[in-house]
Amino acid sequence: MDLEREEIEKPLKLYFIHYLAAGHMIPLCDIATLFASRGHHVTIISTPSNAQTLRRSIPFNDYHHLCLHTVPFPSQEVGLPDGVESLSSVTDLDNLAKVFQATTLLRTPIEHFVEENPPDCIVADFIYQWVDELANKLNIPRLAFNGFSLFAICAIESVKAHSLYASGSFVIPGLPHPIAMNAAPPKQMSDFLESMMETELKSHGLIVNNFAELDGEEYIEHYEKTTGHKAWHLGPVSLIRRTAQEKAERGEKSAVSVHECLSWLDSKRDDSVLYICFGSLCHFSDKQLYEIACGVEASGHEFIWVVPEKKGKEDESEEEKEKWMPKGFEERKKGLIIRGWAPQVLILSHRAVGAFVTHCGWNSTVEAVSAGVPMVTWPVHGEQFYNEKLVTQVRGIGVEVGAEEWSAIGFGEREKVVCRESIEKAVRRLMGGGDEAEKIRRRARELGDKAMQAVREGGSSHNNLTALIDDLRRLRDRKVLD
Repeated sequence: MDLEREEIEKPLKLYFIHYLAAGHMIPLCDIATLFASRGHHVTIISTPSNAQTLRRSIPFNDYHHLCLHTVPFPSQEVGLPDGVESLSSVTDLDNLAKVFQATTLLRTPIEHFVEENPPDCIVADFIYQWVDELANKLNIPRLAFNGFSLFAICAIESVKAHSLYASGSFVIPGLPHPIAMNAAPPKQMSDFLESMMETELKSHGLIVNNFAELDGEEYIEHYEKTTGHKAWHLGPVSLIRRTAQEKAERGEKSAVSVHECLSWLDSKRDDSVLYICFGSLCHFSDKQLYEIACGVEASGHEFIWVVPEKKGKEDESEEEKEKWMPKGFEERKKGLIIRGWAPQVLILSHRAVGAFVTHCGWNSTVEAVSAGVPMVTWPVHGEQFYNEKLVTQVRGIGVEVGAEEWSAIGFGEREKVVCRESIEKAVRRLMGGGDEAEKIRRRARELGDKAMQAVREGGSSHNNLTALIDDLRRLRDRKVLD
């Protein structure tokens, strides 16, 4: 083999810098394993506690060229206890601000490592805006990741262009579909996102944890035409977890025995179980939890309900329990309550699960689509209200519970409570049989099949990864020639 050919086939050296939240860290690190699976040299830059989670959830031994580099987490400087290194570990605004402050202090040690050992490309979460300066200084390409669907990004850009922050309900102009919103994004949150998205547009391209068939070619064209920026759909990345063990180990340590969870599901009929989970950053009041319990019980369906609000409170008194669930609710054994982290990908892929009550965080949404499971949508914060519209209005694979309060963050008191009647009605629409439910379920299954096809050899996401690798090699080799 001649030297020129050897240079072209030489593996890329890539650094991945994840944000300190499970919803950002898990998909970006799954994307890192995709590159490693193609024989490229990949380093994930993390902090000690997050690195422990990654070591447990990523089969590093299966990839010869995948490694972790840890930088110290500035616990003392920001006033956080040792081991608290993620937004998923905090439940109040004060500690959330401390975690965010810590991310700014990580800049110096990460820059030092990258400058000492420059890669061919940096893939970083868009929250780290300073990576733009670092990549420019080293004259290497930077790829951005924000964990959103491209549909949501198009919606955010359009809402920004038309300053639609005051009105309660409006139609987003300029998109391929007329998207009717029933709530407006908080201005403060939008300003925060927009600043990062401006820097994101300076990157070489955007990596998206989705597949082209779900976002839609029309939104990919719209994004590239209106921004002049390239988006690479490489997902759904959760589908790289194929065995039950791999699915169970994804993310944090499960609060329930995987055997117990699977045994319970194995005993249920196909499509008979309702799965309820609002992600790791959304915490409800006892009053809202009580309405969920009443609504789900009134629907008559068996369920798995993930309640991170009650993590560590397994032995609470009956009096405490009755603040958030009706008397005897747990004893009636209609469902499984998980107080903490749940093996979500494993649960969603089980034949017994017939619907998913979700906050429409992007990971949860794309994981449900990958499993062919229809959704009851209940957005809370961030870009979730846009994701809801992709699910219900554009793709027709879910029904809305009717949430109208768009929060800036996932926890804290809310003015409105979604009532039990709305919850029961939405669940019955999706789980109660009938023509509408059957059509939604059929569309969800069809998209689930397309998701599987996208990541297989010859599929859209598989081909996009190949094209992106070729693109990065060309950039590297041109630099060598220069």
